[in-house]
Amino acid sequence: MLLEEAKALAGEGGKLVVVVARDATVERREGKRPVVSENERRAMVEALKPVDEAVLGYEDMSVDKVLVKVKPDLVVFGYDQGCLEELTRRVAGEMGLSVETVRMAKFSLSELDSGTKIKQKIVETWKPTG
Repeated sequence: MLLEEAKALAGEGGKLVVVVARDATVERREGKRPVVSENERRAMVEALKPVDEAVLGYEDMSVDKVLVKVKPDLVVFGYDQGCLEELTRRVAGEMGLSVETVRMAKFSLSELDSGTKIKQKIVETWKPTG
């Protein structure tokens, strides 16, 4: 849903490029390494219908490097990425770039709306009984 809306915001002929967090970034933010590797996550995201390209971010969370690499007109953030949105807006301004930012509202069509919830469901479903 988020990716479909982001693609729609790109407009006719717009390209949706998704930046996938590096394993080190996920570990730093969540306190544990992801189960699925960064290259596998990038490939899975790129295979999604609305996504034109998925790229790995930078381990040092370098917003300026991402802006230079992707050259976006519009950057769409998830509902919980307010700090990153503010940082991106500030860095883009410092670089003299005209980049629009949009933060999407939270929505969920199912109880499995995050990687953490999916992992919990797997553990609950496949946990040995007895």
